[in-house]
Amino acid sequence: MTPHPVPQTASRPTLLPRRDPDAPRDLVGIGIGPCNLSLAALAQPLPELDAVFYEQRPGFSWHPGLLIEGSTIQVPFLADLVSLADPTSPWSFLNYLRTRERLFPFYFAERFHIERAEYDAYCRWAARNLPGLRFGHQVDAVRWSSERALFEVDFTQLDAEGEADALGRAYTRNLVLGVGTVPHVPAPLKPMVDAEGLPVVHAADYLDHREELLAAGHITVVGSGQSGAEIFLDLLRRRPVGEERLHWIGRSPAFSPMEYSKLGLEHFTPDYTRYFHALAEPVRDRLVGAQWQLHKAVDAGTLAAIHDELYRRTLNGGWPDAVLTPGVRVRTAGRIASNKIELHLEHLDESSRSRLATDAVVLATGYQQRPLDRLLAGLDPYMRRDAGERPRIDADFRLVLDPSVTGSVYVQNAELHTHGVGAPDLGLAAWRGATILNSLTGKDPYPLPTRTAFTTFGLREPHSTVPQARHSTQRLTPLVEEK
Repeated sequence: MTPHPVPQTASRPTLLPRRDPDAPRDLVGIGIGPCNLSLAALAQPLPELDAVFYEQRPGFSWHPGLLIEGSTIQVPFLADLVSLADPTSPWSFLNYLRTRERLFPFYFAERFHIERAEYDAYCRWAARNLPGLRFGHQVDAVRWSSERALFEVDFTQLDAEGEADALGRAYTRNLVLGVGTVPHVPAPLKPMVDAEGLPVVHAADYLDHREELLAAGHITVVGSGQSGAEIFLDLLRRRPVGEERLHWIGRSPAFSPMEYSKLGLEHFTPDYTRYFHALAEPVRDRLVGAQWQLHKAVDAGTLAAIHDELYRRTLNGGWPDAVLTPGVRVRTAGRIASNKIELHLEHLDESSRSRLATDAVVLATGYQQRPLDRLLAGLDPYMRRDAGERPRIDADFRLVLDPSVTGSVYVQNAELHTHGVGAPDLGLAAWRGATILNSLTGKDPYPLPTRTAFTTFGLREPHSTVPQARHSTQRLTPLVEEK
């Protein structure tokens, strides 16, 4: 099974012939974010694979509240939907530019990291043109039918207002879950988010509330990662010199730059993912917490831009009215007067406490995996779990199920505990999608590299094949574990 060659025109791909609506699918995808969109793009050239993807939202959107002007994605443009598995695919970012007659402008722009808004536009282009995507379909339940030896997928078709319009059921031999993440709101701040008349918003909704926030007297940004940095910078640039009235706090011990050295980035390779998966569960859990600077810190360019903007505001003497304090957690929060928020803070190093009165709060407190328990309640008797009651996931991104279930359930961006920091990384989406399709078909429609990193991450897992230097007479000796 090999992918079709690249079309010579930019026309919409030919749809497969109409099928019996009651016939079982080969694959049903739940959720259409970048990961499942990547899988759909890689699956499209495989004519014998009958796949459909359901998404509750009316159309594709990627973090619309964070498409701040000038903000870029943190991976190179080659980390598109397909290129790192099939650079000849018609669904590549470069082909998107070609269909828009923007290839030469992009060439002269010399941009390795594209803006978030452009990545979102590229994904929306793919979502509009790929067959088999069903937006406005809310998946309600998934079950295994032992009689049919198929998965049953119950869904509700929604109208333009998001109201239930019709009920449906699909049968499929395999499933892939790509339901994404949801904004994380720390428990002490949840009452504030739900309170009437208080501008307390999560970063996911920042652009929808930016004007309301800017109208507030004093603004506090909570969270010292990339989103917090970008929002603080955006607010800073829009406030008058000397009247900034901004506060930026976060739990991390410093406003730290993300690890972006070339060898450091090899933690986002298939080699490291395979190494991580083979580690013992307690070791994996320890590493996930320790590796925060690989994926939860701030791009060094954003930190530099913040410092430059602050420095510019000192040119006429004085300091900007902005306070930046890392190593701080919010203990509790409450309303004071009628429209002010009081944050009770604790400094983690000093063990000191204070109170901060503010008029608006932006919670750049990250995201957490969307809970799967309700959706997969029908599969719970078949699921195998680890010591932490999390789903066990094999090397091919499949849930480990009871052997009586002959179908497979694959997961995307829900495997941080088993596959490591690369789970949410866009740079591994195409490789993971190709891995899933290779596993699903039992063939090799997307040949994948055996080696992807210069680093060998463990003593017990040397690379099986190491190319020799053309003129070298030395041979590399495999590492041997000491007895």
